[in-house]
Amino acid sequence: MADQATAIRNAPLAGLRGGSPAAILTPAAPASRISLRAEPDAVAALSAALGLTLPTRPKTSASTGKRHALWLGPDEWLVIDEDGKDLMAAAASSGVMHSAVDISHRNTAVIVSGPGAEVAVNSGCPQDLSLAIFPVGACSRTILGKAEIVLFRTAEDTFRVECWRSFSPFVFGLLSEGAEDAGH
Repeated sequence: MADQATAIRNAPLAGLRGGSPAAILTPAAPASRISLRAEPDAVAALSAALGLTLPTRPKTSASTGKRHALWLGPDEWLVIDEDGKDLMAAAASSGVMHSAVDISHRNTAVIVSGPGAEVAVNSGCPQDLSLAIFPVGACSRTILGKAEIVLFRTAEDTFRVECWRSFSPFVFGLLSEGAEDAGH
């Protein structure tokens, strides 16, 4: 039997660090992600299977440990597990009709943290990110420059910027420029 070659996928932003003392940029560690779609009558069973209550209101999220469910639409969520657990298997165990697509290798994320994090993200994102409008736990699908992102506020001074790996150099570069501006 011949030796089988195994492809090794490199993290798209491996080794990059950026920002300023006001806004630090860190590539997020690899995570499991699914794009989940389901009708309202399936939410309870999917929530139980995933171990967190899927949010049902715009701009909201739910977290349990390192697992997060971000509301993206009336029947759509981005579910992220920072421990790399098998989200597809968890969703499949729900026993209800749904659509789940593993997007773990399509997406990556940049963590923007520090007192200037909001300014750094707002350098390319037109959304009002003030705490009153975009509080901790808020999330939305939006844009950063010309790239579609999913933005998730994890703390008063920290954002998780999810993007497609093909756009990650652009997103990281734009956030780096915004972080430099936040330092002035």
